[in-house]
Amino acid sequence: MSVDKAFREMIRNEIEVQLKPLRDVVSRLESGTADLDALRSVAERLAPLAQVVGPLFGANAPAAGKPGRRPVGRPAGRAAVSAPVAAAGGKRRGRKPAAAEGGARECAIKGCGKPSRTKGYCAAHYQKLRMLEKTNRRPSEWSDYANPNSVEDIKLPRGRAASKALAEAAQKNA
Repeated sequence: MSVDKAFREMIRNEIEVQLKPLRDVVSRLESGTADLDALRSVAERLAPLAQVVGPLFGANAPAAGKPGRRPVGRPAGRAAVSAPVAAAGGKRRGRKPAAAEGGARECAIKGCGKPSRTKGYCAAHYQKLRMLEKTNRRPSEWSDYANPNSVEDIKLPRGRAASKALAEAAQKNA
C-alpha cells in the first residue's frame, strides 16, 4: 500500500466519522416526514366532518384552502376597524384613509399625479409644506387633507431671493 492510498483512506475514514451524526439526523427526519404525511391525510379526510360538527362545539371552521393554514392578509372582520380618533382639539396625525374606491388618493397639488402620503400631499410636496410651516410662509390654500388636484403649486425663491423672502416673512410676523 502506497502512502497516497493510506492518506486517502485516512481522510475517507475521518469524513465518514464526521458525517455519521448528520446521516442519522437526516434518516430520522425522513421517517418523521412520513408520519407527518400520514397525519395530514387523516386531517384532510376528517375536515368535512369537522366543518359540520365543529360549530356544535364552538370551534371555528378552518379557512378555505389547505386545512390548518391561516389565510394570507388581514382577518376579514378587522378590515373595517380604524384607529381611534384623536381627542378634541388635538391635531390629526398621519395618513388620511385612502379613497373608498380602494385606490390611493392623488396629491393635492394640481398636475402632480403622485399618490398622497401624508395630509393629502405626496412625499415631496409634504416636505415643502413642512418647510413652509417652519418659515411661516404657508399659503392658506395649502390646507391639511385638501382634495386631490385642488391646490396650486408655488415656486419658492432660491439663493439671495430666498433669504430676502425669509427676512420679509420674519418682519411680517414680528
